[in-house]
Order: sequence, then structure tokens, then C-alpha cells
Amino acid sequence: MANMDWAQVDPAGAGAPQELELRHLRYFLALADAGSFTRAAGQIFIAQPTLSQQIRRLEEIVGTPLLQRRREGLQLTPAGRVLLDGSRTVLAHVDQGVSRTRQAAGLGRPRLRVVMPPGLPESLTVPAMASLQGAAAAADVDLAWLETALDAEFSLISTRCADAGLGWLTAGPGTMPAALEVMTMGEFEPQVWVPSTHPAARRGTISLEELAVMQVIHGPRRAHPGTYDAWVRAMQAVDPRFSFTDPPFRHSLAMTLALAAAETRPAAVLTGPAIAAQSQAWPIRRSRSAETYGMVQVGLRHHPLTASVALVWSGDLPRPLQQMLFDTADELTEPTRPQPADLVSSTTA
Repeated sequence: MANMDWAQVDPAGAGAPQELELRHLRYFLALADAGSFTRAAGQIFIAQPTLSQQIRRLEEIVGTPLLQRRREGLQLTPAGRVLLDGSRTVLAHVDQGVSRTRQAAGLGRPRLRVVMPPGLPESLTVPAMASLQGAAAAADVDLAWLETALDAEFSLISTRCADAGLGWLTAGPGTMPAALEVMTMGEFEPQVWVPSTHPAARRGTISLEELAVMQVIHGPRRAHPGTYDAWVRAMQAVDPRFSFTDPPFRHSLAMTLALAAAETRPAAVLTGPAIAAQSQAWPIRRSRSAETYGMVQVGLRHHPLTASVALVWSGDLPRPLQQMLFDTADELTEPTRPQPADLVSSTTA
């Protein structure tokens, strides 16, 4: 976006300037997120022909097509993807500036936009949301929740598209951009299921060496890329030939367990990070439904597969908002007693 001409000359308009307006970017962003003109027009409350006209106008201004209409839906061109990233950044800066201006004039309450990605352990997200809601109410702050993925660099926050967020910390806190504040919230490990006939089922725990020689069904890489790659490296340190098998039913742990039990080769099922990693193995309550599938939940000995969750926020937030986030993180990192895990309808990712 740094090299974009915000006012260009219309070659067919006798040199009349074509001004790029914020509404063009808002319309384009809504369209890219909705995936269709019909849905986008309904979401931003304008007529579909008007939206189509404004998108054509935007393409004329930048001088290149921004999207392609395909049978499976709209698809951004390479130029469209660049403009999409730039639009998010520009609009986030504008919205933040307007919000701070209104607050300085005494016209509005502070607003905090918090990203809560899907797939995080509910044992962390539920108390985190409750704590933030309570802190926001006490501080007279408006909270806006964003349920979307966060990459390893927490770029949504560093580009000011959001103010804070919970996410997987796949690198050390010291490697994060200096503009971000980071507080680690705890480590989580997967649930592990093995056939009831496996020796580990009787012990209640399994070693990484035992697991590495089995067929291990685990969620696809795109669900948690950083965690996935780290766990693959840990398994390949034991067996260089190791690779995960994608789950046949990604959003149904029960169905994946049933199919794993029917495999001729011993198969284990590994969920994504789901339970708090503890210094000692703790008893696991076995589910009747799991036993009917012939699969038993066990613990990973010595906790070799873990992933850290961090609360990350922008370092240029007003101090009261930063203090609110710090207090929330501090409260949630107090030692808690682990709860037994049971079979739940969750993804294996």
C-alpha cells in the first residue's frame, strides 16, 4: 500500500482525477469477506447493482482487475489480495483514530477489539472471556469480539486490525515484534486415544517412542500450522519416517475414533492442544462410548507434545487498557487444578 497512488488520472476522462475513497475499500473488504455480491450487499445495506458499480470503479482507479468470478464463487486476483491486506490496515488505522478522537473529546467509551480464534481450549477461552467482560464493565470499556484465525506473527494485532488476542505462541516471546506485549497463559497438550488392546491402555500412559511406530491420526496442518510442524519434528526425532495421517472426519472425534478402531494396523488418535499440560500424569475418566469403539484415552508420558497459548496486545494501547489485559492474563495464569477429560464432540485438529 505504501506505493499506491491514491489519486490517479482517468485516461478516458480528459485528465480528471479519480479519487480513491474509504467507502471503496470498505465495500471491497465486505465483498472479499462475504464471498458474493449478494451477501456483501445485504451485510452493508446497499443495493447489489450499487456494490457492483463501486467495485468496478475501484478497479478502474487501481488500473487492474481485483477479483475473478468463477463457478465456485469469487476469487481475488494477486493484486486483489495485496489491496485486501492494505485495506484492512488502512481502515483499522482510520477506525482507531476516529475512536481515539471521540474519546479525547469525551464523546465515546474506549473500545477494545479482541481476537478469539476458533479451536482454542475452552478451559482457557471461557474464563478469559468472562474475565475480560468483567474487567471491561468495571472500566467502562466496550469490547468487540473477533472470531478469526491468528498467524504465528499475530499480524492482525501488529497491523492494528485488532487490539489484542489469544493465540498459539509457536516461537518464544522474545521473537515477537517489539510493538507487541506478550504474556504466556499456559501450555496445553493433546488428548491421545489408543486401541484398548494396546499395552498403553492398561498403563494409562504412552511414550513418544510407542506412539511414533503407530499410525497416528491428527488434524490437518492448516488448523494449527505452527503446532503441527513442532509436533512432527518431535515425532521424527524418534522415527525420521514418521508422518501424521489426516482424520477421515475432521470435525467428529467420535467418528474418527470408530474408524481408527477398525484399522488393521494399530492406530492412535491425537487431538489438537486441548488439555492443560501437567507435571505429573493424572487419572483419566474413560468414556463408555469410547470403550464401545475399542479405543481408550491415555496420557502422554513426560508431556513431550505441548503448545503455549499467549495473550498478545498492541504496546501503543492506552495504559488503562493495557493494565486491564495484564490483570486478566495474570489472573488466568494462577495455578489451577486440572479437570479430567472425557470424550467430547470436538475436532481432531
